[in-house]
This record gives sequence, structure tokens and C-alpha cells, in this order.
Amino acid sequence: MKIHEYQAKELLRKYGVVTPRGIPCFSVDEAVKAAEELGGPIWVVKAQIHAGGRGKGGGVKLAKSLDEVKAVANDILGMQLITHQTGPEGQKVRRLLVEEGADIQHEYYVAALTDRATQKIAMMASSEGGMDIEEVAANTPEKIIKVFVDPLVGLTDAQATELAKGIGIPDGSMAQAIDAFKKLYTCYMETDASLAEINPLIHEGNGNIKALDAKFNFDSNALYRHPEIVEYRDLDEEDADEIEASKYDLAYISLDGNIGCLVNGAGLAMATMDTIKLFGAEPANFLDVGGGATTEKVTEAFKIMLKNPKVKGILVNIFGGIMRCDTIATGVVAAAKEVNLSVPLVVRMKGTNEDIGKKILAESGLPIISADSMAEAATKVVEAVK
Repeated sequence: MKIHEYQAKELLRKYGVVTPRGIPCFSVDEAVKAAEELGGPIWVVKAQIHAGGRGKGGGVKLAKSLDEVKAVANDILGMQLITHQTGPEGQKVRRLLVEEGADIQHEYYVAALTDRATQKIAMMASSEGGMDIEEVAANTPEKIIKVFVDPLVGLTDAQATELAKGIGIPDGSMAQAIDAFKKLYTCYMETDASLAEINPLIHEGNGNIKALDAKFNFDSNALYRHPEIVEYRDLDEEDADEIEASKYDLAYISLDGNIGCLVNGAGLAMATMDTIKLFGAEPANFLDVGGGATTEKVTEAFKIMLKNPKVKGILVNIFGGIMRCDTIATGVVAAAKEVNLSVPLVVRMKGTNEDIGKKILAESGLPIISADSMAEAATKVVEAVK
């Protein structure tokens, strides 16, 4: 789960990380009122979408008068903002953040994320913060400093100091930076985040250290512990089909191909997508029905897949372990009949009650194409689509 920048800053402030003063807005009038309330000679008007690169896409603008705030807010609010993270279709801007200006002397980058290889928390920092951090990571990775934190110990003063010195924080601001790093780490751990990023962390002319922008991702499996974070969820920023799938405990992610996939188990689902690609086609989705799929769940899965006009064929790949093949077969038949399936359907199933499942498919009267192996299934669905 992702949240907006203004929400991320609310979280950071709860943990004592200093941010500029800002007010979220949902209309142009609210933006002007926010600027009046904040006061000052300059404001920043920021589009709030769940994607990076907003500045390069025209979603972050400076304003030096209330009239400029009104004009800029009018330009940004409602625009279809295209960044390198939104894809070519872009994302409609429905929220703004109006913030006081900052005296930026230097921009840094700092983030906390889980490092599965070491089973520790990676704290990363760079002296090259700002809009081009991805280019820094790709072209000059030596400019990114990393320390690996034992979650049983926490970020130590020595590690925080190593980060601060490594990215060139001035001596007079060292204590503030160390404090910010430790509070960011605490926030990351206590909110069950999977990513907590400040980019940029700025050094102002008066020596203050502030989080000028922030991004958080959260482990969805831990959200039951954080109802206050769940309240931050913005469904307008999420794929409508993925939201619908979540209502039925289906793990669904829309992709760009033309072959729909219905599989039980995330690993098998990824292997199925790889196999489709291997045989010359592209998957239209990742869809894991899990180990407890019912006829209703399978039917809903079919409906969701077929909402995508690009889907020209469906591959059902089931390994019957906890999930029995006859249950899936019954669901597939019911779903195909309910949705009046008009695209080729290839089914491969192995495992518990496999023979019963195949019999149900064969006697359904539906033009279902059976396969015994993943390779055969992928070959048949690709041929059928072509």
C-alpha cells in the first residue's frame, strides 16, 4: 500500500522528523486559502499522486503571489500527470499540497528498506538527492552509502554518523541529521513499512535539516495492525480491477499482454507468466486465486480478467495440493457459462482429484482445451490466440 506525500510527512512529524509547513488541498480555492494561512513570499504547489518524477512531469510549481498560487493550482489540479512511474496514460491529479518555500543549500537522499539478502534493514543515503537519484543509482552507485541494521539492535549512533559523514552533512548540522536518520528508522519499523524514503532531505541556509519530500510503501500483510494507516488509502490511485479482486481475496495485477492467467499460488503464477513469454506471447495479468478458491472466487476472477479488452485467451494452470482440481474445474465451468466466455480457454491441472476435474471439464460441453504440461498449455493458448 502506498500513501501520498502529505500523508507521509504527517507520519514523519509524528516521529519528530522536521518537514516544511504544508496544507493538503482538494480545490483551487483551498489552495489559495492554504497559501494565505501559511504566509510568506513564496509557496510550492505539488500534485499528489502515487508516483515519483512529479517535478519533471510538471506537477510541482513555485508561486510568488496568491494569484500565481491560484493559476498554478488551476493548471495542476485535474491534469493527467505523466511521469516515468505512471506509464504513458498518466494519473489524474485530484489532490494538491501547498507548502511554504525552503532555503535549499543542498539536497540529500535517505531511505530505509528491507534487505532480504542480509535479513536486515538497509539504510541508504546519498549526497546527490533530488529528481535525478535514479540516475545516480544507475551511473554512480559509489555515491550511495549503505549501512545494514540489525532489527534487534536498531540504527546505532555510529551507523547514523557513518551515513551523515558519508554524504557530507556539515558539522554544524550533523546532530540534526543523525537524529533525523534515527527517527526515520523508528518510523519505518513501527509502521511496518516496506520503504520509507526522504528525497530530498535538505540542508537550509540556517543549518536546519528538513524532509522536503517523502515516500512510504507499507507491507499489506501488516495493515491489520495499523488502522490509522489504512485510513490513508486513496482508492482513486489504485487500479479498479485490483480493488475489485481484493474484495474476493484474489491477488490480481494487470499487465500489458493478451493472455489472461488464473493460477493457484504466487510462485506457480510467476512461472506460468514466464512460460507464456517463453512461447512468444505476453501475460495480461498476474492472478493468484490462492489455496481456498471457491466457485464464486473463480467466477469473479474470470469476470475481472475479461474486463480487460486486450485479453484474447485464458490459461488456467492449477496444481491441486490444498486446492482440489475438481473444485477448480467446477468453478471454471460455472464461470465460463456465466460470463458467456468467447475467447479460447486452455486448462492444465495436476494433483488432487485431477481425473475428476478433467472429467468435469470434458463433460461440460464447453470448448475447453486441455493440456497436461505447462509447456503444452502455453503452446496451445498461444496458438489459439494467434
